[in-house]
Amino acid sequence: MSISESKGKQAQKDLDIVLSRLNALEASNTDSVQKSIISVLRVLAETQIHSLNELEHIKKGMDLLMMQIFKVENKIDSSL
Repeated sequence: MSISESKGKQAQKDLDIVLSRLNALEASNTDSVQKSIISVLRVLAETQIHSLNELEHIKKGMDLLMMQIFKVENKIDSSL
C-alpha cells in the first residue's frame, strides 16, 4: 500500500467518523437552524468521501494506462 493510499483511507475513516458525529448531533438537536447547518456539513463530508473515491479510481485508471503504454513500448522496442 502506498503512502497516498494510506492517507486516502485514513481521510475516509476520519470523514466516516465526522458523518457519524453529525448524525448523532442531528438526532439529538431540536433547533431547526442547527439541523440545517448539520445537514449542509453532512453533504460536504459525503461529497469529500465521493471525491476521495473518484480520485482512487482515477489513480487506478492511470496505472492501467501506464502499464499498457509500457507494453506497447516494449513491443515496439522488441520489433526493432
